[in-house]
Amino acid sequence: MSGLQKVECGLYTMCLVQDEDRVLLVNRPDKLGFPGYLGPGGKVEIPESIAEGTVRELWEETGLRVKPEDLIFKGIDEYVVPQTKYRYMVFNYLAKRYEGELLQNPPEGELVWVNIQEALELPMQPWFKRRFPLFFEEGTFEISVVWDEDAKVRLEEKVKQLG
Repeated sequence: MSGLQKVECGLYTMCLVQDEDRVLLVNRPDKLGFPGYLGPGGKVEIPESIAEGTVRELWEETGLRVKPEDLIFKGIDEYVVPQTKYRYMVFNYLAKRYEGELLQNPPEGELVWVNIQEALELPMQPWFKRRFPLFFEEGTFEISVVWDEDAKVRLEEKVKQLG
């Protein structure tokens, strides 16, 4: 390797809230992009930590409060675009303890408690459908995708279960 490369990096979070055999999902409408069922989350803001961003995004999108120390880190999902030197990283968490009531008019779509065993039958983005079961397995995961922005195709994908 020769020298350092400047890389732009976007940091995002996703947090699934589990209540026994149910999980909270957002049914995101077409008009907001990424339609279908997915977990709450979003961009980490400066100067907050990854955990602080996770807590804030969960509260903004659902009305539920989670303490950072109650977050269970599950893994990283990253997309790398060599042409633009951009790395999009999603830090994934699971929360089993929470407080509060669900928002009546959530900003990202309808909030739905779904049976974990039935969730994959719902319409989901392919990337979330691949990631969803990993939240409930032991250990952590790493998903890495290399994306060709010009051809709009995935060049490489690695999914690993860790520890």
